[in-house]
Amino acid sequence: MSEIRANLKNWIARNRYSALAQYLGAALAVWVALSCWTLSAALHRHLFVLLLAAVLFTARFLGFGPAVFCSLVSTACLDFFAVPPYFTFRIGTSADLERLTAFLAISMFAASMARQKTLAELRADRTTREMAAIVEYSSDAIYSSRPDGTITSWNRAAEQLYGYTAEEAVGLPVARLAPPERLDEVERNHALLNGGGHVASYQTERMRKDGTRCPILLTVSSLRNARGKIVGTSAIARDLSAEKQSEDAMRRSEKLATAGRLAASIAHEINNPLEAVVNLLYLARHDSSHAAEYLAQAEQEVGRVARLAQQTLGFVRDASAPGSMDPAAIMDEVLQLYSGKLVGRQIRVTRRYRSGCEIAGYSGELRQLLANLMVNAVDAMADGGSLQVRVATGRDWSNGREGVRITVADNGSGIPRDELRQIFEPFYTTKKDSGTGLGLWVSRGIVQKHGGSIRVRSRADGRATGRATGTVFFIFLPQQQEISRVA
Repeated sequence: MSEIRANLKNWIARNRYSALAQYLGAALAVWVALSCWTLSAALHRHLFVLLLAAVLFTARFLGFGPAVFCSLVSTACLDFFAVPPYFTFRIGTSADLERLTAFLAISMFAASMARQKTLAELRADRTTREMAAIVEYSSDAIYSSRPDGTITSWNRAAEQLYGYTAEEAVGLPVARLAPPERLDEVERNHALLNGGGHVASYQTERMRKDGTRCPILLTVSSLRNARGKIVGTSAIARDLSAEKQSEDAMRRSEKLATAGRLAASIAHEINNPLEAVVNLLYLARHDSSHAAEYLAQAEQEVGRVARLAQQTLGFVRDASAPGSMDPAAIMDEVLQLYSGKLVGRQIRVTRRYRSGCEIAGYSGELRQLLANLMVNAVDAMADGGSLQVRVATGRDWSNGREGVRITVADNGSGIPRDELRQIFEPFYTTKKDSGTGLGLWVSRGIVQKHGGSIRVRSRADGRATGRATGTVFFIFLPQQQEISRVA
């Protein structure tokens, strides 16, 4: 308690001395004005102006309270030195009283305006410092550039993200940060922003000083001066490396889970040809006259096993580059892999394909996409259900791009309306016991990576209304697209 009391006394003492110094400064300003008036003949007729300057100086540098004190002292000095009778505080005429009152009012008003300007400048300066601190210590990389693309500022997070120090980065072209295949992207952004346009935030890639690439979320905007003229651009880059690594890990986990779900179906599919191979080898060993025929049939069965194994590897092996693929053929492969489960549950499959549906993409990822939708459809249906799949050429309704439309429809239990908005979120699942909650999230990521779109329509109130239930997934994959590297 004694320590608090001592600190309080020290604070009062410091502020008391500070206030005393300010008021002494106001008195000193009046003394300087009077000194100039008495020592300079040229200023002898301008005491009003000198004292008003003293008031403005006090308001500007010492505060409003000392300025009021300075105004009162200046008025008294005017009455004593400039208003007859001289060297007395008596006011001779009403005109002199009006002059003194007008001076006091003007000095008070001028002091108030000067103080307001000072406060505004202080607030602006404080805001500038705060904004500079926010930019400097932000966790996002923030930098600015001239209209020609030359970097003019560079914060600490930019140093950590890109590897360039501020001294190295300032003066470099912004294009130095982009991979070679994305230089056109940088030029488009600069042309659009310099023309007064707007660039929405988007995911892209940039290069570090050591040549490695990093996925970022980039936000770029125009910089304008007080007259509204564009004087440069600013960019905010958020490092998505950790998020991408986490998403990639979840996608790999879901891919392995998909391969695991295939194990039962594949085991059944492989067991049949292996059993046939054993029987054919037995016949070939005991019937030499038909051994060649038996061995040829056994070779066919072994080839069937190899094809099943190759298709299975397609779910967990990533291709290094997109290639040509036929969605209808991949759909047949997936149906074949799940044929044991479909036949065992007596699910009728209706296929509707059109020829000429080849597109560019990753066949392994398309297999995983279709397998996820197939598993969900089978799990939602009772025994004896109906599954319809369709692959046909078509156009995107939003922009008219040509591509392929894939439809997977079932007559299962459906998805409640209040859950439809959440089914593409990670870890959200309607299969409380067996679902991972990643299947549809991964599926949407695969579609987006190929530049396409996925929609769903479902009805789950059939028991209450007597209407049919079921779920339909609509997928559009463009025929020609730029495969996203950061999806």
